[in-house]
Amino acid sequence: MEKLKGYQKKYLKGLVHGMKPVVFVGQKGLSSTVTRAVHESLEKHELIKVKFGDFKEKSQKKEMAGVIEKETASELVGIIGHIAIFYRQQKNPEKRKIQVPKRKPG
Repeated sequence: MEKLKGYQKKYLKGLVHGMKPVVFVGQKGLSSTVTRAVHESLEKHELIKVKFGDFKEKSQKKEMAGVIEKETASELVGIIGHIAIFYRQQKNPEKRKIQVPKRKPG
């Protein structure tokens, strides 16, 4: 999958706005259970929010988001506060729910 462009990330942020986080990273940080939950959620939803509960440092959240991104073969759309947004296109075209725009609108 190609890296998402700015306008595509903006589009996805718009879609995710009303959604609730589906995975929570607690005080123990990342574990195989957390990355598995992210992987399964991405399989089902394509676009998800992950909440970092006990981590206040931006650098910690960025580092963990990078690990999640790599381990789940997803893409970090952005981090807003304590929420990280991840996207991974569904492999099966018939199960895809999200059509990311190919061209910049306008």
